[in-house]
Amino acid sequence: MPVISFATSKGGAGKTTSAIILGTELAEGTDVIVIDADPAKRLTRWSTLSQLPPRISVVTSGGERNIQDEIAQAQSKATFVLIDLEGSASRLTSFAIAESDLVIIPSGEEQQDADAAIETLAEIAMEGRARRRTIPAAILFARTSAAVKSKLEKHIHAELRKAGHVFETELHRRTAFSSLHNAGGGLRQLDPADVNGIDKAIINAQDFTSEVIDMLEGSRNAAIA
Repeated sequence: MPVISFATSKGGAGKTTSAIILGTELAEGTDVIVIDADPAKRLTRWSTLSQLPPRISVVTSGGERNIQDEIAQAQSKATFVLIDLEGSASRLTSFAIAESDLVIIPSGEEQQDADAAIETLAEIAMEGRARRRTIPAAILFARTSAAVKSKLEKHIHAELRKAGHVFETELHRRTAFSSLHNAGGGLRQLDPADVNGIDKAIINAQDFTSEVIDMLEGSRNAAIA
């Protein structure tokens, strides 16, 4: 079953939010286990705020000695396994990346985020060489504005497209996305009376999820060929 990791060497890039969005969207149709391997434990906190959607569960990792067993156990129970990794290089991060079928690297449109994304791509490539396989990875622009890009933002987008594969879908800066950390659950569990723009957020999340599935299928087909 596919393992998808969320990794970046910089905090605040939208890693946990992206994992929640993807996990809850996938859980609309199948079983998902999300492993919280970030010492900040934001995913674990999110999972306690309200009742989770029926087909998603969260496992709090026991650390580097346990992560590989946790991934294997999750794969035996769920169709998709997502891992929220810590924002720094570590043996746990290396172990999880090595097991991944796709590594998603969230990035904002600031130069510091772009530098961190490029650094993370290099770490993934190094891990792939050590494992003698290519580990698919893609950069996801998160917390972006839906408005016309500035000259600096266009430059950062071009820089990252030269560095590696970039999602066509961006996760825009939306109240519904940020509200997940306060309310818990998924987008469909948010109260429209309290949160604006839920419908647009769901469409944005669906586009992201569809692109993730397309990437996984493309990688699988490439491996078979």
